[in-house]
Amino acid sequence: MTGVTLKNRHKELNVEIGINSFASLLPERNNGRIPNPAERLAALLEEITLADEVGIDVFGVGEHHRTDFADSSPAVILAAAAARTKKIRLTSAVSVLSTVDPVRLFQDFSTLDLLSQGRAEITVGRGSFAEAYSLFGYSRDDYDALFTEKLGLLQQLVRETHITWSGRYRPALTGQGVYPRPMQNPLPVWVGVGGTPHSFIRAGAAGLPLMVALIGGRPDRFRPLIDLYRQAGIRAGYHREQLRVGLHVTGFVADSAKAAKDAFYPGWLHAFTQVGKERGWGPVTREQFDASCSPDGAYLVGDPPSVIAKAQAISTSLGGIDRLSFQMSAATAGSEAMGHSIKLIGHEVAAALREKKHTARIVY
Repeated sequence: MTGVTLKNRHKELNVEIGINSFASLLPERNNGRIPNPAERLAALLEEITLADEVGIDVFGVGEHHRTDFADSSPAVILAAAAARTKKIRLTSAVSVLSTVDPVRLFQDFSTLDLLSQGRAEITVGRGSFAEAYSLFGYSRDDYDALFTEKLGLLQQLVRETHITWSGRYRPALTGQGVYPRPMQNPLPVWVGVGGTPHSFIRAGAAGLPLMVALIGGRPDRFRPLIDLYRQAGIRAGYHREQLRVGLHVTGFVADSAKAAKDAFYPGWLHAFTQVGKERGWGPVTREQFDASCSPDGAYLVGDPPSVIAKAQAISTSLGGIDRLSFQMSAATAGSEAMGHSIKLIGHEVAAALREKKHTARIVY
């Protein structure tokens, strides 16, 4: 590689552990009944409360505008969670920045920050579904240009109270004040990315922390992209410590690997089958799911020792990570199994990963 060189640079990472939810509305494993949105949101608040009690660092709520999710308004859900929790950080996972007014998004999360006494974060992305674009009057053809422009405005909103700004997709701002201001200064903004090199480079050049969605394949395939992110950030004048890397990983923990996979697979099968029909994919199988749960796969589904070992291996392969968030929405084995999984993540997985000091040699 060319560019900046960091010789023998070592960094000890204290990994933050998170849980992400999409408030999925999936058939329950025992009876096939789909909970109504009120039931699902009530259960989600219980999950966030428990995560806070067992020492999880951060909880994220996604944004979707579909019949099979109940998370169209993550800031509202997180505000309800703020009133029930004490320490856990609360973030979107992700806010679809391309289809929202950045001023309104900033105000919502500034308010959340005040309600939570400084525990709010925003993770922004372009979204993996198209519904939000037509719903809010945008063209999916403009999704990258929309995101780029709105990310710039959001960063300015974080830095400044009175905004002078003009762009293509929103009326100009001519010095108006944007209130309320958050308790945190600055309000943390992460960028959620998939597998596009330009997205990694853009986040690095902006000096923003990166949340990588590990949806499938081998996790180590993201190492060249994360290197691009770190290179772009260092070239832009940011320090290595500012260029934080988080992973959003499909995951679930139970007392045994079989119990974890059996709890997670039915919901996973239903969700991927529905999406596959929409996108023209072939049918998914248990063999594919088990392969993703294997040591080389992308999922952290298993018992605590195997999940801990795999998470450590993934961190090493990616040059070190700063945050690991489990996406658990596909589990349909009931509230007791979900609660037990959250406890295992907090008491065993998080404890082990915080004790383990990951050392990465980064040479560009």
